[in-house]
Amino acid sequence: MSVQPGVSVTEVTDEPSLVDALGGRRGMLDSALPALTFVISYLVTGQDMTVAIIAALVVGGVVAALRLARRDSLRHVLAGFAGVAVSVIVARTTGRPVDYFLPSLLSNSAAAIAWAVSIWVRWPLLGVVVGTVTRSKAWRTDERLLRAYQRASWIWTASFVLRVVVMTPLWLSGQLLALGVAKVVMGWPMVLVVIWLSWQVLQPAYAARRRDAESASVS
Repeated sequence: MSVQPGVSVTEVTDEPSLVDALGGRRGMLDSALPALTFVISYLVTGQDMTVAIIAALVVGGVVAALRLARRDSLRHVLAGFAGVAVSVIVARTTGRPVDYFLPSLLSNSAAAIAWAVSIWVRWPLLGVVVGTVTRSKAWRTDERLLRAYQRASWIWTASFVLRVVVMTPLWLSGQLLALGVAKVVMGWPMVLVVIWLSWQVLQPAYAARRRDAESASVS
């Protein structure tokens, strides 16, 4: 493969950090704290929904403030706090504490469908996310990278499906504590595993692209 006109060797060999592109390790950890706080507060206070909601919002606000202080992406910060706000509104409206997790359940269902469709139309969302963050179009212009991003996106699709499969029975049976545990375990720990698996799929394509760029620069 030759380096395309107008594309620098730096762009060709740029290998993205999937962790950073998806909010960072701290961001993935922070996302589970409000949910865990909600569950613990509700159980400790003798099932006081108001206290649990306030506690979750306070923790969500503190997490947002700390992330802003660390100069994290404003998009990630706002999205994280909005997720907490929507969850507590739903739980407050229905009066069912387990419904705190309903938005997460629905969003994972929608994500599984969206990611599967994106793969089918050859616009894998993992490539879209990474390409947007890194400001690189390599995943679209290099057929090897495109195929790799399609395969890696199936890993993410499977993770969304797994959350739905595990959390739906827990939600239907009203198991609040189990939902809280599932939210934590299937949050950042599983995301880190998915990122590692994704990179195992992507790395060979990036390595081949780098070798081609180095050969082209020598010649």
